[in-house]
Amino acid sequence: MKYYGKIGFADTVETSPDVWKETIVEYPYYGDVLNFGRSISAGSEINDALSVRTKISIVADPYARKHFSKMKYIIWQDAKWKVGDVEVGFPRLILTLGGLYNESDQEN
Repeated sequence: MKYYGKIGFADTVETSPDVWKETIVEYPYYGDVLNFGRSISAGSEINDALSVRTKISIVADPYARKHFSKMKYIIWQDAKWKVGDVEVGFPRLILTLGGLYNESDQEN
């Protein structure tokens, strides 16, 4: 299955002296969905935690190659998923998706 979507990269910028804020920049990428998988784990929260074990291989441009450590999320199937692991195999990057990404995760 083919993939086309955006990936969010985090960058920390100084908004005023000694005040830093994380901002997200999104860039579009093409690639392939390598495998599907999901898991649901019961936790201390009201709802069970949904996580996917999907791997997506993207064609890395120079920005992705340089900033792959700053990848926060990938938009796939109309949801933002946390990027758990990144395997470097240039010219591609293989991203392992984790749980759903919440905008509040940006503050952590």
